[in-house]
Amino acid sequence: MGTETILLIAETAEKRIDTYLAANTELSRSKIKKLITDGAVERNGKPCKANAEVRPGDAIRLRVPEENGDALPEPEDIPLDVVYEDDELAVINKPKGMVVHPAPGNPSGTLVNALLYRFRSLSNAGGAIRPGIVHRIDRLTSGLLVVAKNDAAHEALAKQFALHTAHREYLCIVHGNLKEDSGTVDAPIGRHKTDRKRMAVTEDGRRAVTHWRVLERFGTETLLDVALETGRTHQIRVHMAYIKHPIVGDEVYGSAAPKLGLNGQALHGYRLTFTHPKTGETMTFTAPLPEDFRTALVRLCGRIPESASALVGS
Repeated sequence: MGTETILLIAETAEKRIDTYLAANTELSRSKIKKLITDGAVERNGKPCKANAEVRPGDAIRLRVPEENGDALPEPEDIPLDVVYEDDELAVINKPKGMVVHPAPGNPSGTLVNALLYRFRSLSNAGGAIRPGIVHRIDRLTSGLLVVAKNDAAHEALAKQFALHTAHREYLCIVHGNLKEDSGTVDAPIGRHKTDRKRMAVTEDGRRAVTHWRVLERFGTETLLDVALETGRTHQIRVHMAYIKHPIVGDEVYGSAAPKLGLNGQALHGYRLTFTHPKTGETMTFTAPLPEDFRTALVRLCGRIPESASALVGS
């Protein structure tokens, strides 16, 4: 039986590391307690006790024994849109419909399977079933991801996302006409109380902050430029639904009815900015709108709005 190493970068302070791990992993409290007792949890490179304090930017590594029967992902010859690549990292424009890593119900055909075929080396800091994966995008969301090729690059990039020095921007079409030209949703997100597959704004959730601004109004729909300050699961989708303007095409948090020729939700990660982990250079990448998003805009206003074209360069 092997061991899976998982890296977490703390975004917020916590008085106890066992409490932090319970909130930020899917491990049981008894499993966390055993890992800490066995010296399998390190904070900033040193074993720690359950009552160790967690500070923003702390690197926490867990060595978790793999269960018997755990299957590792296999390389698969799946086309990838590689926007940029060097010895440390790669930037991928993920298509809508592709799952990022294997999970129950999606054992193959994922971005990870494609990465294993395309690249000779990938980081293992995120776990054996998530090689290279620093951050994720929903299956039915398209857009940019940075992938780490080694553990040092992974830790440096993950710290940028945790401390909000890496920036992700999205375009989305939402239902309704927002009254303001811009705004911020600052509302904690956690698991839905009754449907564990969904997320929701909850009092005991993790802090989540989404900034938005209106690009174009179409009467019954609005085109938004959205910037993530934090990166919670389904964050933009949950926050837009929370303010009563769900994303068009979102079957989970909005309406299941097909609209505007979309294949999934009208949400695209068009811009990604981060500091290169080795050179220190600030790097910014953009991804053009996918075809169904462009079709939806044309159906709404007969053209691709200049406000959108200026951002994505197409």
